[in-house]
Amino acid sequence: MLESSQQGSGCKIKEVSQRLSEKDRDIAATLTSLQSAKKIARFAFDKKAENIVLLNMSGVVNYCDRFVICSGTSSRHVKAIADGIEEGLEDLGIKIKFKQGLDSISKSRSFSFGNPPVSPEDSNGRWVLLDMGDVVVHIFEGASREFYALEHLWSEAKQDKWS
Repeated sequence: MLESSQQGSGCKIKEVSQRLSEKDRDIAATLTSLQSAKKIARFAFDKKAENIVLLNMSGVVNYCDRFVICSGTSSRHVKAIADGIEEGLEDLGIKIKFKQGLDSISKSRSFSFGNPPVSPEDSNGRWVLLDMGDVVVHIFEGASREFYALEHLWSEAKQDKWS
């Protein structure tokens, strides 16, 4: 979908990418929470996230419509998934209103011998939370996801298909 010309293909490519970005932003303004959650799940999948689950939180909680829950294999993988989601949302013009758990990844790792984090802030990259308002994303490292078992905690929420 790239346009090019003999005299300045770099300029033309930039123009096309700007037009696509504007088009994506227009699309983002009209996305439902389910459509947003599906796009987020796709961004996570593109970074090789595991066990991606979409929960319909409408009628269950009053602070969001959807949860996207996924897992990474390490704190670096969790960060890569979060970065991929953030980049994808930025391309769509969707702002993350709140994020937690990313800053601690760059700090020195403390070994917890399997103890789960108390919150995303204390997780050392084992749990990242991204809040877009209507959609909240939880990215876990394996043991933390098992411990918190959000799918079980919110078992009354219906699961949506994302693929």
